[in-house]
Amino acid sequence: MLFDVYSKFDLTPEKASGCYLWDKNGTKYLDCYGGHGVISIGHNHPVWQAAIIDQISKISFYSNAVKIPCQEELADKLAKVSGYSDHNLFLVNSGAEANENALKLASFHTGRSKVIAFNGGFHGRTSGTMAISDYPKMKSPFNTPHDVQFFKLGDESVFEEIKKAQTAGVIIEGIQGIAGVEDPGVEFLLKLHDSCYESGTAFILDEVQSGFGRTGDFFAHQHAGIEADIITMAKGMGNGFPVGGLLIHPDIKAKKGLLGTTFGGSYLACKATIAVLDILEKESLCKNSKIQGEKIINQLAGLPAINKLKGRGLMIGLEFSKDSSSIRKKLLEANIITGSSSNPQILRILPPLIFGDQERHMFIENIISIVNKENEAVSVSK
Repeated sequence: MLFDVYSKFDLTPEKASGCYLWDKNGTKYLDCYGGHGVISIGHNHPVWQAAIIDQISKISFYSNAVKIPCQEELADKLAKVSGYSDHNLFLVNSGAEANENALKLASFHTGRSKVIAFNGGFHGRTSGTMAISDYPKMKSPFNTPHDVQFFKLGDESVFEEIKKAQTAGVIIEGIQGIAGVEDPGVEFLLKLHDSCYESGTAFILDEVQSGFGRTGDFFAHQHAGIEADIITMAKGMGNGFPVGGLLIHPDIKAKKGLLGTTFGGSYLACKATIAVLDILEKESLCKNSKIQGEKIINQLAGLPAINKLKGRGLMIGLEFSKDSSSIRKKLLEANIITGSSSNPQILRILPPLIFGDQERHMFIENIISIVNKENEAVSVSK
């Protein structure tokens, strides 16, 4: 038997292509959630699929005990597409692993142990990443001894704390995902960046969900015109193939044995990610994400049931005046998959970045219809 820890959709997909899934009965679903924002270039993109098939026919795995040339190819491609031309790449397998290694690097580099994190932040389920995530119910006693201080997003007292020069690293999401698509804002990010620079504190940007074109920029924090010391990546990076990574400032020096991983940077992971980068670039998916996201927000802006529209690109939070679970359920009944957040009033939209006009119209028409019917039912009951 499986260890039953997941709340699941009543859905069993058997096939996927582009922005769509088909269940075991052949019913077609529009995927507006992408498996937590993992599907960046669309399900089973033929170029991505061909890259993996070609590589698996040659060699699928060996550890980092040997030279793996496609790691260098990936590092060069990522530097070009992301705009981080000077940072170095370390490859891992997941977002939690990327963030765990980022914390270790910050501590190694500064000789300090304390980490500053933010309320609502979620960075993973390993020991260190759970300690810096603001979700007490998920934490075991093993996660609690870490030296972590939390601040609210926008709380300017954090700058004075950073300037004491006692902190190894400050970690913040480009846009908080699980919290309900909360944007730290340009001014706050700028001041965080400057405070870290002045105090010799490592500035860590968690772009696990908000990176790889999700928000219209390659990384969400680039909207603020800043650079980070360490950037962590994962979800959209491999389009469903398990891969994660860190981009690391050249001032943070590599030493043999400093970090390590058995599976990170495998042939298949590298080829999957290179394909994603090629497709993001050739199909202008960052631009498409920005355009479609703006259209969704503009079309829903006047809907009375929505209190607030959050996010950028195709990382959108719809904040309703009540619990959104009934709307999410009715969307699923209309064959549209959406996501929730830790805020029950917020519905999360994280579709593949190939999301087009046809998909947008289907989503918009259904959500407006569902919301209007719910409002009519409330009016009749009164």
